[in-house]
Amino acid sequence: MENHSTKIKIENLDLYFGKKQILKNIEAEIPKNKLTVILGPSGCGKTTLLKCLNRLMDLYPEVRVKGHILIDDQDILHTTNGLNILRKRMGLLSQQPYPLPMSIYRNVAYGLRISGRRKKRFLDKRVEHYLNMVNLWDEVKDRLKEPASGLSIGQQQRLCLARGLAVDPEIILADEPTSALDPISSEAIEKKFMELKSRYTIVVVTHILRQAKRIADNVIFMYLGEVIEQGPAEEFFNNPKEEKTKQFLKGAFN
Repeated sequence: MENHSTKIKIENLDLYFGKKQILKNIEAEIPKNKLTVILGPSGCGKTTLLKCLNRLMDLYPEVRVKGHILIDDQDILHTTNGLNILRKRMGLLSQQPYPLPMSIYRNVAYGLRISGRRKKRFLDKRVEHYLNMVNLWDEVKDRLKEPASGLSIGQQQRLCLARGLAVDPEIILADEPTSALDPISSEAIEKKFMELKSRYTIVVVTHILRQAKRIADNVIFMYLGEVIEQGPAEEFFNNPKEEKTKQFLKGAFN
């Protein structure tokens, strides 16, 4: 790829759910070690596009995907590598946090164990490390053996982020990651993304304009399954080129 700052390149991407076309000729570039927001009104295809990036759409037998998604020059839609290898490169945060039905400690250790690292002293250090990374260690260090389900929703979302980071991903995918959280927890997640983006490529789906303005380095704006406009956040918000973008930024539809 000519541009070494591009981490993900999407070319001619079409997605059909049965006979209905959901994504239409998507062309987009996601820069490395930046925070890219996929922005647009509800139902425009943002989450579907995000799920294509780690091939979660493969779980739906009625889905057909055409086109190319290149991550570091490798086309992940046409690869012989296993999906597990691809998904290990990506941490995923959903709208609702889904801690595993086990202790706080074992939630974070899970990713380390499946990659073959099982020595207790090593696991203890790494669990502390990743919980510190998401500012959760001081809140949970005395209750590591308790079920993760006993944490608040905001704490659970940070725990899920720690679990995702523990597999050493290159990319963090986040689908409306603060929509179920209170304002303080939302701010904590946003702040953490801002700190992490120098080390990871982060892609966040949101329909909240204020949030996009706070966190985005780069914006991909979607409407009805198409990419309408994309580019650096400052340019996108201050000098939009497309009429649909201007209408969205004025609050004409959400």
